[in-house]
Amino acid sequence: MAMGKIINTLRGSVALEVTGAFPERFLNLCAQRGVAFWAVEWPDSHTLRLTVAWQDREGLEELAQRTQCTVIERTRRGVPPFLLRFRKRYALLAGLAVAFAAVCFLNQFVLVVDVEGNETVPTQLILTELRRQGLHTGVYGPSLSTREIANQTLLQIPDLAWMAVNLHGIRAQVVVREKVPTPKVVDETILGDIVAEAPGIITKVEAWSGDAAVAEGATVLAGDVLIRGSIQMDPPMYSENPPQWMPVRAMGRVEGRTWRTLTAVIPLTAEVKTYTGGEKSLWSLNLLGQRVNFYQNSGISMDRYDKISKTWILPLPGDGLLPVFLRRETFRAYETVTVEVDQAAAQALLEERLLLKLQDLLGETGEEVSHSFAAQVREGQLVVELTAECKEELGRFIPAQ
Repeated sequence: MAMGKIINTLRGSVALEVTGAFPERFLNLCAQRGVAFWAVEWPDSHTLRLTVAWQDREGLEELAQRTQCTVIERTRRGVPPFLLRFRKRYALLAGLAVAFAAVCFLNQFVLVVDVEGNETVPTQLILTELRRQGLHTGVYGPSLSTREIANQTLLQIPDLAWMAVNLHGIRAQVVVREKVPTPKVVDETILGDIVAEAPGIITKVEAWSGDAAVAEGATVLAGDVLIRGSIQMDPPMYSENPPQWMPVRAMGRVEGRTWRTLTAVIPLTAEVKTYTGGEKSLWSLNLLGQRVNFYQNSGISMDRYDKISKTWILPLPGDGLLPVFLRRETFRAYETVTVEVDQAAAQALLEERLLLKLQDLLGETGEEVSHSFAAQVREGQLVVELTAECKEELGRFIPAQ
């Protein structure tokens, strides 16, 4: 039933009302001529309603005259009657033809590139490499070798283990799988000690391999040995031989309290921009990756200027974007003048950056206990000093000489 409705819509149909003395003879003549009809109704004995195909509509008035009847069109349905409305509207017909051709033409080009399956590898990195391999918006889809693109992209991005590129009309689906990080393996054949990275007070010692050289509560300086890369081998009982030492790779964890001092400096004067009012705009159109400039060899006569770009992109249904966009580049001239910096704002900025630097030094295992700031002005510059008490891992491995 559904297929019949689709066929009737494509070929078109006309609902007729036949009135006269012998409407049944009209039906017989239609059957003899091979005219298909359906939806027959008899409102009364002299009135007949039926539906015929659009191509069979011509010539039915002649059959009606032979049976002393009249034919009146009630409704027209389907594609042919719809197109018939535009027979004198040439602009609309041309626009419809262009739209249909554009749909058939653009369906061969990639308009959307979707990346799926990545978590740590940035999507923009994958899209950039795909563009280098030839896959980007506006490219002709049938000309792409999807397997070759996937293989070459995997060679350029080591963090990816697998990739598949699937073309679905105007959409390119890129499915990736990331590599599982290789666990860090310690080479125990490299011997050495664990020494203090910074001065502090020891709060915890865990010697996994080697002998602890310090105890909890001891004060150490940077470079002091915390865990020795050797193990004492005691002689057998009642033996007069001295103890022996076996060299190993020192491994373990040593925590302590440290006091770190960090300093940051910023000038109290700065160069700022003031716009002079000079401005120039350049327009361009990008169509399927090809840029068309609406200006000739137009240079920029300004010595100093800011470039501001604004882009208008045609959207596709859903979240996609059509690879056709209009861009305006505005150039604004400016001059620089020297102004004084707000000292309070500058100090707040330096304090924030010092805390971020301290967090980078401590890493994921360290912890800040307390901190204080000291600020002073020296030779036109603001100097901010951070003093912080921390809990952190003190030891680092040093290979034996």
